[in-house]
Amino acid sequence: MGSFRSSTSTSVALAHGLILILSAASMVTESMANRGWYHGFNNTTYNWPWPWGPRNHTNNDTPSKIVVGGSDLWHFGFNYSDWAFENAPFYVNDALVFKYEPPSDTVFPHSVYLLPNLWSYLKCDLSRAKMVANVTDGGGEGFEFVLKRWKPYYFACGERGGLHCRDGRMKFMVMPLLRRWHY
Repeated sequence: MGSFRSSTSTSVALAHGLILILSAASMVTESMANRGWYHGFNNTTYNWPWPWGPRNHTNNDTPSKIVVGGSDLWHFGFNYSDWAFENAPFYVNDALVFKYEPPSDTVFPHSVYLLPNLWSYLKCDLSRAKMVANVTDGGGEGFEFVLKRWKPYYFACGERGGLHCRDGRMKFMVMPLLRRWHY
């Protein structure tokens, strides 16, 4: 029985590692597919020596401020994982801006938590998460979170014991890239 538990826990650890690797690879692939690369043959304005190349040649080293959810802001029922993939890549020193209404009789409260790892993110386990914005921090100009390091960041709404994360799809992950492309 002991060897079965050992092999099962090893298999689970390997599966978690594989999920992390596949998630990171998917994010990088999606980032490159969604931003920065053009695969056509009618590219005369980019001054590249070949007909394919970066689509957005105006990037510089200036960090961006990105409103989480775009015009939809931070609210229950929006798919933030899809939003993060569609708006990638993100870069080190970019600021994610979380905007949401303060709680009232008609508005559910929201918050922003930073989850410690992929497993917590997948399970919406907030037991070791760190609150980075409370229910009132998202009002007005919103709360800014700067992506200071090259590492995966896992965000979730921590309200209602993780219900907003689990059922409201208020979670996403980003892996900021170190450098912007220079052309």
